Amino acid sequence: MLSHDVRREAVTPRARRVGVVVAAVVVLVEAVWLVVALPQAALVSDLGAITVATWATVTCATAARRHPAPLRRFWTLLAITMGLAAAGRTLWTAERIGSQELPHTFLIGAVFTTGIITGTAALLCSLSAPRSFVGQARTLLDGVIVGLALIPIGWVVVFRDIATADLADPLRTFGLLYPMLDLMQLTILVAVAGPRRPVWRPLTLIGASLAVRAGADAVYVSLVAHHSYAPGHPIDLCWPLSYLLVGMAASQPPPPPRCDGVDDSTESPLPPWWRVALPYLPVGGAIIAVVLARRPSGQTPHLVFTGMMALLGVLALRQGLAANENLRLVGRLRRLAYTDQLTGLPNRLMFNRRLRRALRDGPPVAVLLLDLDGFKQVNDRFGHATGDALLTAIAGRMRDAVGGDGDIARLGGDEFAVLVDGARPVSPERLAERLLAALQPSPGEEDVGIHPSASIGIAEYGPQHASSTDVLRDADIAMYAAKAAGKSAYRTCTPALRESAVTRAELIADLRRAVDERQLHLDYQPIVDLATGAVRSAEALVRWRHPRLGLLSPAAFLPLAEETGLIVPIDRWVIHEACRAAAGWRERAPEATVAVNIAAAHLRRPDLIATVTSATASAGLAPRALTLELTESALIDGSESVLERLAQLRELGIRIAIDDFGTGYSSLSYLHRIPATELKIDRSFVARLDTDPRAYATVEMVTRLADAFDLMVVAEGVETEEQHAAVTAIGCVHGQGYRYGRPGALTTLHPHPTPA
Repeated sequence: MLSHDVRREAVTPRARRVGVVVAAVVVLVEAVWLVVALPQAALVSDLGAITVATWATVTCATAARRHPAPLRRFWTLLAITMGLAAAGRTLWTAERIGSQELPHTFLIGAVFTTGIITGTAALLCSLSAPRSFVGQARTLLDGVIVGLALIPIGWVVVFRDIATADLADPLRTFGLLYPMLDLMQLTILVAVAGPRRPVWRPLTLIGASLAVRAGADAVYVSLVAHHSYAPGHPIDLCWPLSYLLVGMAASQPPPPPRCDGVDDSTESPLPPWWRVALPYLPVGGAIIAVVLARRPSGQTPHLVFTGMMALLGVLALRQGLAANENLRLVGRLRRLAYTDQLTGLPNRLMFNRRLRRALRDGPPVAVLLLDLDGFKQVNDRFGHATGDALLTAIAGRMRDAVGGDGDIARLGGDEFAVLVDGARPVSPERLAERLLAALQPSPGEEDVGIHPSASIGIAEYGPQHASSTDVLRDADIAMYAAKAAGKSAYRTCTPALRESAVTRAELIADLRRAVDERQLHLDYQPIVDLATGAVRSAEALVRWRHPRLGLLSPAAFLPLAEETGLIVPIDRWVIHEACRAAAGWRERAPEATVAVNIAAAHLRRPDLIATVTSATASAGLAPRALTLELTESALIDGSESVLERLAQLRELGIRIAIDDFGTGYSSLSYLHRIPATELKIDRSFVARLDTDPRAYATVEMVTRLADAFDLMVVAEGVETEEQHAAVTAIGCVHGQGYRYGRPGALTTLHPHPTPA
């Protein structure tokens, strides 16, 4: 059975090629016969057309069985069209032989007209034709507009000098309209070819067939109108040629599977301007032709007048469809503008409109602002597809939890909002509790780690709010307060929260100006050699002289600088200033060094090395005189690129200190990998040396560990004589703290022992 199918598939393409060759030979023989004007040219012309039309009918019917389902109707209708052409030509031949006149009879006209209808229906069933009824009607009307517009044009070009009596016969007059119908079909074909994909090759051949037939019908009508046509005229060759082109189109192989549907992977391009204007371009010519067609008496020929009235009616219908489409398009654009495409919820724009309307209607009005906790980790771990699915599921849970007690919207990302107005009986706090309960992980979700919690901020409209923006701002303030309180909670905005947020925002703005206006300065705290008491190093500590608040310590503004990204320019300034100061110290104390704290954000930047080398070079400071102090947490969280960057700094001679050692995520494996030169024992251990034996043991252990790794030890926070004696006895090399000096404007270092 399989071998039989293979043989059949192998023979079918060959049989199709043989059929095309035979049909082409028939057309060629007819061409020679008509051009040479051999005897019985009219009969040869009729038989050739009937033969080729019959072959095209069979070929189209075979293509309908061979092609996939979306194209079967197309080829079936074309087969019917070719069959009607063969039947009409047969009737034409029989009538002509019997009467020796051109048989413009009702039956023949009905057969050919039916063929035009089925051919048009076939074009509207092609792959790229519109699928909706409105789209198909619009395309059909475009073709009818072109056809009707050609009536006055054809009158001026062909029929203007024809006597009215010659057009009195209705059947004869209708026969003169065939070129118009051909061009109507050609217009429809151009319209349905569409810009979505390359033009399907069979449509190109069918378009060529329509063009040949339109030209043949136009010439035929002109010859008949001027009484110069006789059967067997060379123009008769064009009809079998048009049938041959249709048969060749049906002989093409089936389209690839991709052509069976619309490719949604790419955006459909807009049609060119000429395709949109195509049905309207001939209308201008028709208007001019109507003026030219008017007789000297001022009357307009009936055919032209009737055609123009029909054209106006079709144009009105076409514009009605366009207006209806525009209304639907406006509705769709409105939905797209006000709806979140992922969750189907109203978007930020719609929420703001509803909030403003609620505020106009009057209080009470409340806004709940919800932000998912840890959603970024879901995207990073499982991908954005999982994140989108999670957002959709959460939106559904929130919609169920809110019900009719509020208007929920997605503002963007993982941020949602709920509007509660006076018509809702539930309190905002109760609604927040329902939302938090709805967002609790269901069994199984918590184990796989794809269900984040949520923080909710509540703001109720009051006299302190001038607009909807103020309400949203307060909800945002409360939401961040909920996050700070441990997440998975809700907070209501209070005057204290609002004042704190305003103060924080003002401080951030002032900090930006402080960096630009040089309001920062450095204090230096000495680092003492415990064996000799000499001061050969100091740590640079940044201070802010606020014009209104006075002198601010690092704890008051550095966390804000890290959140806003200002920490990097501050770090750069500190490095340059500290290097210039150290260069001045070394003029009196050649061994003097300076230590500078580096933020984790700066450590991850690839331009850190350039910043350090630029600072030391511009100050004329030897690289070994600069120590970069890094916290344990910044080093542990660092990537391979961070470790490589530190190694490059060490190769340049820059010293690396691990600050606050013992308070972070201490790891011996990291001590092997980090190119550190010293450890700074955190002040919390030093402060308990004289009261807590465990603290003493910890400092002693760290000191021994540093010796094993060949690292220098600095004990921080030494304030009393007892602490000084303890760290000295343990074996710490250097000490830092109030016992040796407070941070200040250090102009030089003391290479010799300082008094106790």
